[in-house]
Amino acid sequence: MRALLVVNPKATTTSGRTRDVLTHALSHDLKLDVVATGYRGHARDLAREAARERTHDVVVALGGDGTVNEVVNGLLHDGPDEHLPALAVVPGGSTNVFARALGLPNDPVEATGVLLDALARPGAPRQRAISLGRSGGEGLPDRWFTFTAGFGFDAGVVGRVEQARRGGRRSTHALYVGQAWRQFFEEGRHRRHGPITFSSDGVEPIPGLAVSIVSNTSPWTYLGNRPVYASPEAGFDTSLDLFGMTRMSLVQTLRTIPQLLDSTGAGPHGKHVVAYHDLPEFTLHSQEPLPFQVDGDHLGERNTISFTGVSRALRVIV
Repeated sequence: MRALLVVNPKATTTSGRTRDVLTHALSHDLKLDVVATGYRGHARDLAREAARERTHDVVVALGGDGTVNEVVNGLLHDGPDEHLPALAVVPGGSTNVFARALGLPNDPVEATGVLLDALARPGAPRQRAISLGRSGGEGLPDRWFTFTAGFGFDAGVVGRVEQARRGGRRSTHALYVGQAWRQFFEEGRHRRHGPITFSSDGVEPIPGLAVSIVSNTSPWTYLGNRPVYASPEAGFDTSLDLFGMTRMSLVQTLRTIPQLLDSTGAGPHGKHVVAYHDLPEFTLHSQEPLPFQVDGDHLGERNTISFTGVSRALRVIV
């Protein structure tokens, strides 16, 4: 089997020595080509070439959720196709939400063992077809996402974290929590009067959203090793879920945080909570530009974003 290993050399939790060990292990069972990314978007370009040229059967992403997202967008640049290379993931980031949602170990060495076992399965690799989310609008290229997209508050937090990392800060859960509280206390106007309107065919429009989080799977993210559930019913076999809040007062937010951490599956609820499950298409609109992110990657500011859930968009080795 021909495989392309796309390595992010700046992956948060994977040392050069670990990468060498993983590469050596994979090369025993695969005809392996290894390329280290050198710039933002490089993983996307490599995966797009592999998809168009049909040079590889599997593209393995070694890195965090950002690397995985780039590879997915490269593979799906021309749209879903049953003949596309399959995706495999070896987690190397600080959170690795997508890999963990697939049920893979968070340790890269253990995940490599699972990958090799799946590829060695008699007859055909162990794999599954998963749904993905696609965002678009305002004349910009579509962007696929594997586990989440956010418009407004949480995207602002992602933007702050990226700015802090450019300033030399290390990506940690403490950094995210700190930036979230800074965003909370500095965005008082939007917390009281949300600028986002949700609209979807057959559903009454909902104005005044202060936060809007789109989920393709659950959990939404992790706080350390603790999962955070914005939309507990979301999964790779359904379309998209939406969690929103029409008010983010301090009291309301402190009431919602324990609900986000509740593992019973009840999910956030209350007077100011908006929740939808298995939406095939919908739109989020703001009268003023707001930050937008997919899979933890800040994409600037937008006014209107359309979302589509695409069933069986990609094959993933599990």
